[in-house]
Amino acid sequence: MAEALKEHIYIIPLREVKRAPRWKRSNTAIKDIRAFLARHMKSEDVKLDKSINEKVWEHGNSKPPRKIRVRAMKFEDGQVQAELAEE
Repeated sequence: MAEALKEHIYIIPLREVKRAPRWKRSNTAIKDIRAFLARHMKSEDVKLDKSINEKVWEHGNSKPPRKIRVRAMKFEDGQVQAELAEE
């Protein structure tokens, strides 16, 4: 695998998910995480690790976490890969 050009740890607030209907909140949270990383890492190609998905869906569709800590890496080809950061 290629060497990461840029690596950051972000704490992404998900309190804006409240604007979504209760039955869509985890779906909206995943979209918000992807949009946050695309904006801050300046790339449209964002891949989320399975661990992020499991953390968001831990309590079901209606109760995603308020915030999530993510480690994002950007590679030479512009792809961003994100995984759950260890506490």
